[in-house]
Amino acid sequence: MIQFMQATGGSNSSFLIMMVIIFAIMWLFMIRPQQKKQKEIQKFRNSIAIGSQVVTAGGIYGTVVAIDEANNILTLEIAKNVHVRIDRNSVFQSAQPQENK
Repeated sequence: MIQFMQATGGSNSSFLIMMVIIFAIMWLFMIRPQQKKQKEIQKFRNSIAIGSQVVTAGGIYGTVVAIDEANNILTLEIAKNVHVRIDRNSVFQSAQPQENK
């Protein structure tokens, strides 16, 4: 009976170690890069200034003409004398060409 308990006890600990290793791998390859990307997007959103060219999550290109910090709203000019108000969190990226790194 003691040998049986020792045999299954080792099995349980190896299963636990394997689960920890799987979680660590999943964190390294899936969760960590996503968190890093979210931080970069938030940093970009906080750095938006008047005159910045941006793309919204809906694919609308525009230039920031006004910022309402209190309500977190941007006013974009999408065509001459055509303005739209959007939530700052719906801005996805800069519309300006990026330099090759």
